[in-house]
Amino acid sequence: MAYFLLFLSAFGAATLLPLQSEAVLLGLLVQTQYSAYLLLIIATIGNVLGSCVNWYLGLRIERFKNKKWFPVSEKNMIKAEKIYQKYGFWSLLLSWTPGIGDPITLIAGLMKENFWRFLFIVTIAKAGRYLFIYWVYLGLI
Repeated sequence: MAYFLLFLSAFGAATLLPLQSEAVLLGLLVQTQYSAYLLLIIATIGNVLGSCVNWYLGLRIERFKNKKWFPVSEKNMIKAEKIYQKYGFWSLLLSWTPGIGDPITLIAGLMKENFWRFLFIVTIAKAGRYLFIYWVYLGLI
């Protein structure tokens, strides 16, 4: 059950929902009954899949841009597109970053980034973040 809750928190944290998975991961690491490697893998998979949802939403979001309820102005959409065009897929290395990581993955979909390249780079970024947290927990950093 703990692994499933970690997966859900990591998945939700990668979407535009205001959730945190780091605290759940650390809480489970402290309880030494769980495999640290399995926790890292599950958190990474959940977080990457949540980012894939953002990518897909970005891919489909433009058809809603003329709706009154659409939360992003055309001006901001154009600005985001220009930023992504400037830095390209390398900006996905920041997909782990709180605050900007989730929108970057959404913009990648909007810019029709190749899914397999997206998946590769986001996986590296997300796994790196959880590995960093683990190293901090172990006192290596």
